[in-house]
Amino acid sequence: MTPKRKMLLDLIEKPDEAFSMSEAQLLPLRLAAAQELFSQRIEQIPLLKQRAQEAGISKIEKLSDLVPLLFSHTAYKSYPASFVEKGQWDRLLKWLDSLSVLDLSGVDVSTVTNVDEWLERLWAADHRVLATSGSSGKCSFLNHTAGDQANKKRHFKYCAAWPVQVASRDRPVFWMGQIKGPNSAVEAGQFAMENWGREGAVFTLTQEPLRISEVSKMASMRKKMADGTATPTEVAEFEAESVVKGQQGTQEMREFADRVLDHRHEPIYLIGFWAQHLAIIERARERGIANGDFHPDSIIGAGGGVKGIPLPADYREQVNAFYGNVRRPGLYAMTELSQPMPRCEHGHYHVPPGLIMLLLDESGETLLNPEAEHKGIKEGRFAFLDLAYEGRWGGLITGDKVSVDFTPTCSCGRPGPVIHDTIVRFTQMGQEDNIGCAGTIDAYIRGSIA
Repeated sequence: MTPKRKMLLDLIEKPDEAFSMSEAQLLPLRLAAAQELFSQRIEQIPLLKQRAQEAGISKIEKLSDLVPLLFSHTAYKSYPASFVEKGQWDRLLKWLDSLSVLDLSGVDVSTVTNVDEWLERLWAADHRVLATSGSSGKCSFLNHTAGDQANKKRHFKYCAAWPVQVASRDRPVFWMGQIKGPNSAVEAGQFAMENWGREGAVFTLTQEPLRISEVSKMASMRKKMADGTATPTEVAEFEAESVVKGQQGTQEMREFADRVLDHRHEPIYLIGFWAQHLAIIERARERGIANGDFHPDSIIGAGGGVKGIPLPADYREQVNAFYGNVRRPGLYAMTELSQPMPRCEHGHYHVPPGLIMLLLDESGETLLNPEAEHKGIKEGRFAFLDLAYEGRWGGLITGDKVSVDFTPTCSCGRPGPVIHDTIVRFTQMGQEDNIGCAGTIDAYIRGSIA
């Protein structure tokens, strides 16, 4: 870890001080740290070096110098689908190697039979690859080192409940998801238990591991059903399997809800999707438990999980009324990001010192971060350089449309800029997620593995 990067990342251990530093204080430190990182990575990742040479970037001196060096989020799923479909695990390994800092060529994948085994081989060699859910029909694969994972755990510790308190292992933790598997949601659950969980008081919805092959199969089937290419037999088999899994899930959720409700009079840490919280409410009603019966120091997180699920129009209000006067922190986070952005009391997301936020136009080619005299709210595509990563290049253009307030001071009194809680994916708005550099970077990758 280079010195300036380490200094910025270590600031998170004093979060109140870290989020009190102004942009004027942080910008020169961030640019210097970015240059440290860039000078290392162009010698380790040929794709980055090629991108820098073609863009004429030899040094990071201003934020706009970073824009041509950012990878599209699609780069991490740019492998041909045939690599997975035909079991070409050596070629998939070579593809991942082109996006990684460390050499992967020594990983033996000769007897691998599915993507889960491929990931297991990488983890056994200490390449901690995380896979996304593959909702588009294809998973992204992102390489991490053990140090990357430790840094992520540390940032979750200091950000997960900010500005209320720093994590301490003093409470029951309830995680409404899986706790085994190479996925960022699973990893977040592990961090929650390790950072907050009292010994003997950590609970998960299921002990079944997350299998990427099953997730990919389900996503692919949903896509086929949506576009009309699934056969009647495939649809019938899928629906029958879904019924069985649904029944099993309902029983697991009922048992989990009882554990939550049994601990409601002590401070707990509970995170889940909106629909899962509604299931807890349903069980509480069966037991005659009224609204507002939870300990006020409980930390309750809710979000996501609404796509394709019929929920009542007032689902948020129902959940908030049920838990009552508890602590409700929030994070803006994603698989590609090691440093989550915590939400302040006024509902705005603040940027950790070790993260360089870049607001781009819709094409991802032009920087919208204003000059000093042009402060205000701007909309655009969220991009960043995450200074923490050792396993890969941390510069990324996301698929998220955000509103950034560049006013020097947030309404909470802390320095800006901040991101408003109006984040939405371009695809959710019915727009094409077209990033200008995506095709070029994909071409680089295809050339490197040809």
